[in-house]
Amino acid sequence: MHLFDYSYLDNGLLPAPLFNLTADIYSMRAMSWKREEQFETVFTELAAIARVQSVKSSNAIEGIITTDERINAIVNGNSAPLDHNEQEIAGYRDALAAVHAGFENMDFRQSDILRLHALMLNYAGSSFAGKYKETDNNIIEIDSNGRRKIRFSPTSAAETPEQMEQLIFAYQEARDNPNINQLLLIPCVILDFLCIHPFRDGNGRLSRLLSLLLLYKNGFDAGKYISFEEQINLRKGNYYEALERSSLGWHDNGNDYSAFIMEFLTTVYMCYKELDKRFAVVGTRKVTKQARIEATVLNSLTPVSKTEIGKILPDVSASTIEAVLGQMVRDGVIRKIGSGRGTKYIRE
Repeated sequence: MHLFDYSYLDNGLLPAPLFNLTADIYSMRAMSWKREEQFETVFTELAAIARVQSVKSSNAIEGIITTDERINAIVNGNSAPLDHNEQEIAGYRDALAAVHAGFENMDFRQSDILRLHALMLNYAGSSFAGKYKETDNNIIEIDSNGRRKIRFSPTSAAETPEQMEQLIFAYQEARDNPNINQLLLIPCVILDFLCIHPFRDGNGRLSRLLSLLLLYKNGFDAGKYISFEEQINLRKGNYYEALERSSLGWHDNGNDYSAFIMEFLTTVYMCYKELDKRFAVVGTRKVTKQARIEATVLNSLTPVSKTEIGKILPDVSASTIEAVLGQMVRDGVIRKIGSGRGTKYIRE
């Protein structure tokens, strides 16, 4: 049986890559906090976009999909779910909203974990929503030839309540230790949660909600404005490879958390990096959409297309981007390269 003990994080020794990564995250967090105070409207717009992307991506990772139009309608409350996939999507929407709105009063404790799971599966009418699994489950892998094999056997159903209790106690003890870096603790706890796999369904999606909860409670809120789930989806291969590497030997306490810690923190870093990109203009001046478009092109060392600018500034409409670029070309500030869909822009 796995024993939960995070005291090894108390030694203060970090490999250089991990030390540099955590330092970068703390630095970008400080910058983000200043911008949140100055540009509340921009952050509100980014949060609305991130909610849609988070709901879409977290479900897509599990193969739960629908059209972008339906995702927007469901997340923004304009439409009731029409089928099972959409019920799952609506459930994640509500659970994510609960984390965003109430994380300060929530914690990594059984009552909140079970409530989030119940919220997430509420629309699907699942009989096992908000309940630990009653039968054993295995994580199945399908190889390139379509053959199935057991990749990992989680904690048995009989042992799950006690293992979850021990995990929660171990987290709370480590959380209160001032010598343990919370950025390192969180991914260890999430990996242990995934190895227990305490629910019959929804473990992956719930792990992402719990990741956001623990990050928010420790002041790392980039996932509210840049979808944490989307960043995982973009790096899905790396994520599952790191999860597999760090779960080897878990039952016998012989696993190494390093790979998953690095991948988890890389995802957090990418959220802050993406948030920084969307603030191409920094300073005391008002960050208008026009100014952000202008800075995005002028600060780029390589030609950028309208589509690329749209990805960097998802809260800005395509027509606004086109209008600003057209004016910049007429003013001689930038020049066009190529034509049609291949058109890009670069500083003159």
